[in-house]
Amino acid sequence: MNVSLIGYGEVGRILAEDLRAADHAVAAFDLKHRSPEGEAMRAHARAHGVTLARSHSDAVRRCEIAVSAVTASQTVAAAQACAGALPPGSFFLDFNSASPGAKIAAAEHVARGAGRYVEGAVMTAVPPYRIKVPLLLGGPHAVTVEPLLKELGFAPQVASGRLGVASATKMCRSVMIKGLEALVIESFTAARHHGVEDAVLASLRETFPALDWEKQASYFFQRVIEHGRRRSEEMREAAVTVDDAGLRPWSAAGTAERQTWVAELADHGVFGERGQAGFARSSDWRVEADRILDHLRGAQSAQDAVQKK
Repeated sequence: MNVSLIGYGEVGRILAEDLRAADHAVAAFDLKHRSPEGEAMRAHARAHGVTLARSHSDAVRRCEIAVSAVTASQTVAAAQACAGALPPGSFFLDFNSASPGAKIAAAEHVARGAGRYVEGAVMTAVPPYRIKVPLLLGGPHAVTVEPLLKELGFAPQVASGRLGVASATKMCRSVMIKGLEALVIESFTAARHHGVEDAVLASLRETFPALDWEKQASYFFQRVIEHGRRRSEEMREAAVTVDDAGLRPWSAAGTAERQTWVAELADHGVFGERGQAGFARSSDWRVEADRILDHLRGAQSAQDAVQKK
């Protein structure tokens, strides 16, 4: 099949690898691939036989299915940019972590063209599952596209023929999962500062014995360090979803702020320089917590020095 990928970040590249391994033709477009930081994208595309397109429309012009895997804030813009060039009868699978309202707005753009919009909700982290990540489908074309996606190697399940249901499921889950990431970073870093991390971990193990808190904490720290910007955008969409229910999204909004804060620390090199494969992963969350604390102490010392002048 001819498959187009809109967005060639971590998710896009994983999908490209699995689709090319099954001998499908893959074209891709990413806003960053022509910039200096896009060299990793260009190298990856060359290595896996993926055609990098010059624009959204160039990428989707000959596709049977297009998969949009961009950041949450670009969900509607990506659909709008692709809509007019989608071939008649082709499917536009919106893989993005966005609110029901954003998905409905994206669907409206696609409906103005010749393509068929399908809401997608990725229900867990992509890397361990790769193309077979659990995927909820929604909208009037979900039933039709399901067998096509299975043929491509995806693991889809139709959630509803009504747009917004799959995304609401994803967003409400994200309040919990991404919120837990933020809570662990905040709690464990503060515990490290006060020298009580072992006592906190012992108490958590007693309360939640099924969880390996050491391993989980290290995983949470590294995912937020590497993908905090993308996660914060997702949590702002989750906050919109909560607000649509009439609830003030205090937890979701706070999680977005914490994710953004960690992303900004990463951008300033607090966790080391980003390499071609991302940040070096630590098997001990304490390494990253200490880096955060060292940064905060340095910032406080600088502020104290300014005030003394």
